[in-house]
Amino acid sequence: MPRVHLLRHAINLGKGAALRTGINHVLCELPGLGGIVTADADGQHHPADILRVASRLAREPDALVLGARLFEGAVPLRSRLGNAVTRLAFRYLIGERLLDTQTGLRGLPRRLLPHLLAFKSRGYEFELDMLIAAKHRGWRIVEERIRTIYEPGNPSSHFNPLLDSVRAYVVLLRFAAISVLTAILDNVVFYIAYTSLGTLAGSQAAARCVAMVFQYTAVRGAVFSSRQSHRVLLPKYVATVAIQGLVSYAIIRALAGGGHVTLLIAKPLAEGLLFLAGFLVQRDWIFSSARQNNAPEATITAAGKAS
Repeated sequence: MPRVHLLRHAINLGKGAALRTGINHVLCELPGLGGIVTADADGQHHPADILRVASRLAREPDALVLGARLFEGAVPLRSRLGNAVTRLAFRYLIGERLLDTQTGLRGLPRRLLPHLLAFKSRGYEFELDMLIAAKHRGWRIVEERIRTIYEPGNPSSHFNPLLDSVRAYVVLLRFAAISVLTAILDNVVFYIAYTSLGTLAGSQAAARCVAMVFQYTAVRGAVFSSRQSHRVLLPKYVATVAIQGLVSYAIIRALAGGGHVTLLIAKPLAEGLLFLAGFLVQRDWIFSSARQNNAPEATITAAGKAS
């Protein structure tokens, strides 16, 4: 088949590695292409839906097009539950409302491809990393509804519902992990400074400065995949940290100063109360690029009825 190019790995390196190999080949051999369409090889994607996604990408060459399944009918329980949980986690942790976060049928615009080659993920989490990067770099995501096709028992799928789901959720929980490490660092520095200085304000400022440097560096690259310049991000981040520090200071003073709780309890309690607010500000204001052309988060086009 002269129009088919088969690329091989000597061993199974994972779906993400396979996709990167294909993307790299296409970029080298067809540098003028407008984009590519990826489709899983387990029979879940109807040829007409693949063409539909390709047509959508041709009409909107600057958008990441997702073939969105509705998970209706005879869908394996592991697939139905896995997508539902990931969809909810993605909505609340990343701030993007999508119908199908695990679809392998995707239209990838040309400008997105070089960034995908730099990803370190090699397994199924590669596709989740792609969505996170698109969200936080301001790339528009659109969804094209497609058929939901599964063979009885889904024997052709290599997706491990336990191992591969854990790997995917680790991507979503990076912020929580970094926040825990930041909180530990913040509290350790606070108590060391308080022992030396004996002042609440000075100890709070010292702890917040050290924690700020660590968290900013970590979340910028490992969580939000932001490539905006420090000149744009850092002022917003510092302002947020300063405001959050003042609010935390006021809460600590109110709790510990009134004799309600000890300082050892007041400090982590105040930081815990502000955790969710800090995450939402970072997700939606500091590290999230503006959408191109003021486009909505995701648009959906209904597919035709299955034949």
